[in-house]
Amino acid sequence: MNKTKNTRLPHPLVALIPVVVLIAFLGTAIYLFGSDSLSGGSQIALIFGACVCIALSMGIYRVPWKTFEERFAKTISNIAIMIIILLAVGMLSGSWMISGVVPTLIYYGIQIISPQFFLVCACVISALVSVLSGSSWTTIATIGVALLGISEALGISTAWTAGAIISGAYFGDKMSPLSDTTILASSVTGTDLFKHIRYMMYTTVPTLIITITIFLIAGLGNDAGRNLQVTEYMEGLNSTFNISLWTLLVPIITGVLIARRVPSVITLFASAIMGGITALILQPHILHQIADTNELSSSMSLLKGLAITFYGSTAIDTGNAALNDLISTGGMAGMLNTIWLIICAMCFGSNMVASGMIESLTQVIVRMAHNRFSLVGTTACSGLFLNITTGDQFISIVLTADMFRDAYRQQGYESRLLSRTTEDVATVTSVLIPWSTCGMTQAAVLGVPTIVYLPYCFFNLISPLMTLLMAAIGWKIYRNGDVKECASESLAVGES
Repeated sequence: MNKTKNTRLPHPLVALIPVVVLIAFLGTAIYLFGSDSLSGGSQIALIFGACVCIALSMGIYRVPWKTFEERFAKTISNIAIMIIILLAVGMLSGSWMISGVVPTLIYYGIQIISPQFFLVCACVISALVSVLSGSSWTTIATIGVALLGISEALGISTAWTAGAIISGAYFGDKMSPLSDTTILASSVTGTDLFKHIRYMMYTTVPTLIITITIFLIAGLGNDAGRNLQVTEYMEGLNSTFNISLWTLLVPIITGVLIARRVPSVITLFASAIMGGITALILQPHILHQIADTNELSSSMSLLKGLAITFYGSTAIDTGNAALNDLISTGGMAGMLNTIWLIICAMCFGSNMVASGMIESLTQVIVRMAHNRFSLVGTTACSGLFLNITTGDQFISIVLTADMFRDAYRQQGYESRLLSRTTEDVATVTSVLIPWSTCGMTQAAVLGVPTIVYLPYCFFNLISPLMTLLMAAIGWKIYRNGDVKECASESLAVGES
């Protein structure tokens, strides 16, 4: 772990005070504002928590202000690309909707996909796209939004659907060699990338099978006879948009960009622009409606409508109130609350790191690791704790690896056990924390609050439990130099 300039670490009880303050203020914000707490109340809670951390550090432990400034500047520079991605996602969501891409996917999807198997399909499709793209964010922002629209048309719970989409997307985020979290977890622990991925299969594949089974059982209870609602959605979409298979060129080309490993930011912006061009060609009547002006020429009106689609909120009247809500978009401006919340969360997290309070608290956890199960268990607890306190999965992965690297080495376990445990917890639980970068982003993109979809993200909930189960029974866990390990690995993955 990176040491702070202050060599005297805060006492763990003192370090716990900002965390308690944060939880208390967040609880108050949720009580007062409910689902609107992310529009300002939670941000205030995070800022107050950061202020308490700074006051204690400077007042008791004489940590210089410069230390906090430097750490915050470094943290903001690290999340700058996330902010750009969020703006690109807002731009893409608007253009894909108004261009007819998402409406076309919904129109044909509700005719093709059976309600009983929709949740399974949503999970599997998201998993496949995420493995190919290496990004849960890109997956959820593209195919995830379309799947959510189909679920609403079929009358399936958006909370269940969001859980299925996120479960599949984070499976791919863990198992793809293109994933930044997978690469990070393997590199910071000194584990070969593909050895890390193969070892994760022992916990990840059973978790996915259980998850799909749950979605299959739950899906069998979905009503297949809601023909009236489906018909109303189809008629509303068909009368409002120019439903055309040509619009599907946009997601197809986007898929090609993903397969060719084009960076996420470029892929998202390029896809948004393609959606805008498609809107100009196939949906000019909608762009004129969005522009809502008679003072401009036809071409200028189209450009104004397109610009609003990219940056602002849009509302199209289809004659169906539920469908109106479904196809409304927020554009880049719709992401500003999320960006504001991320900055506040990073403020709290960076101050906790700079003050040494995170290190103080985690050292207490590390000292509890005396055997295999307690070692894996404390690693898992640390990953979850760091997600809660820092609000960022990348910080959580790095700090967890730094804290436990020596402990795993001293107890004779290979680094791949540390890298797998870190990903089984730090990567997948980040989206379950309402004030984390992942939790805030996916809630904003899908339009489903984190606390609402959380109970249905079965892959993310089961994954930490599975890693603890494997540690408890000791399956495929060997110490360095264990002869049986080589034979087992040879049979399991075909290594020579």
